[in-house]
Amino acid sequence: MLAKPHVLSFALLLSCVAAAAEPQPILLWPDGAPGSEGKTGEETMRVAPAGDHIVSNVHRPSITPYLPSKETATGAAVVIAPGGGHSELWMDHEGYNVAKWLCDHGVAGFVLKYRLARAKDSTYTIEGHSLADTQRALRLVRSRAAEWGVDPERIGVIGFSAGGELAALAGTRYDSGIEGAADPVDRLTSRPAFQALIYPAIPRDMKLSKETPPAFLACGEMDRQNISQGLPELYLAMKRAGAMAELHVYAGVGHGFGVRATTRGAVAGWIDRFRDSLDGRGFLKAK
Repeated sequence: MLAKPHVLSFALLLSCVAAAAEPQPILLWPDGAPGSEGKTGEETMRVAPAGDHIVSNVHRPSITPYLPSKETATGAAVVIAPGGGHSELWMDHEGYNVAKWLCDHGVAGFVLKYRLARAKDSTYTIEGHSLADTQRALRLVRSRAAEWGVDPERIGVIGFSAGGELAALAGTRYDSGIEGAADPVDRLTSRPAFQALIYPAIPRDMKLSKETPPAFLACGEMDRQNISQGLPELYLAMKRAGAMAELHVYAGVGHGFGVRATTRGAVAGWIDRFRDSLDGRGFLKAK
């Protein structure tokens, strides 16, 4: 009897691996992203000394899907925006590792590669292109919800550092769809059902209200001041506006913890708390 929970966890892992074996990126705009016309350079990747895969030179934004099996799927989905200062993307601990964990726990994960506004010689902007990529990712997942076993009303966004800025913008600058758009994907709403901001760069002049999607906020107390103090201030602003939010600040922790096998201590469980939050708000209840 005692072995059953372990067997179940292993089965969940296998089901996710089987469903997401070598997932392939899906272009947000198959015919080219608006604003990237004439940009033909290929993505570049470097490997940091610790083994992290870091991508730059993104001109063809995409999502990479990690889909749980039908037996374990909750119907919830998350678009995942890695960080990297808007000059590169740290794809493992803030992208693929997050998606795999969520997938193992019944939540579809879609790792976003967005265009980088602060890369050398970049002509992109955060609000004009990076945010547009995030919004398009939400619309695209919603457009294929039936195919991917996702509830279109339970698609959210999580972002880390610079990606957290995009998640925060997506949670406050959404629309109900572009009426009459030639592309049917653009006719769908870009509103995330929920948002998770993990040690985010915090946008200025966020327009908050009781309609702001529920927020999960997390950072380390040793992070730089504008995050370790700014995130609690954002939490209070959300509560004053009538939005739903919860805040987790981890003692003795700095920036960039993400999801790593080597992380120890309470902060290693932040993603469990995120899933608990989704469950508590009803996003993991199969309809």
